[in-house]
Amino acid sequence: MIVNKAIALDVIDIFKELYRISYPIEKMLLIDEYDADDIKSMEDNNSSAFNYRYIEGTNKRSVHSDGLAIDINPLYNPYVRTRNGKTEVLPESGLEYTDRNLDNEYYIKKGDPCYEAFISRGFTWGGEWKNSKDYQHFEKKLAQE
Repeated sequence: MIVNKAIALDVIDIFKELYRISYPIEKMLLIDEYDADDIKSMEDNNSSAFNYRYIEGTNKRSVHSDGLAIDINPLYNPYVRTRNGKTEVLPESGLEYTDRNLDNEYYIKKGDPCYEAFISRGFTWGGEWKNSKDYQHFEKKLAQE
């Protein structure tokens, strides 16, 4: 996993913590294995970080472009938004995992070990966004100098 050097030590600590408790992360390959195609990577449930790309459906660069965001088990923790009155799910095969009340060991939920590992180190979680939910996504903002 490639991340910005500003968050590298935090990320190492997070993954050591998750490894110690046997937190299930199905796959972690470089985005290069998917020709930098975020959709292909998500469909394969690949946890990843750096990927120079735009936010889906926009011309705005993703925080992943700066190596400051990490997606964990994206198939089971999809991105869900409503656009023009229609619910969209990415990856599309993640539709069956949008019911967050179901029991699934791969789900990231507020208060679970994955959530706490990231939040305790200053990351924010996309599952708490107001206008969309990106259950796979954690990002860290750098202090302005």
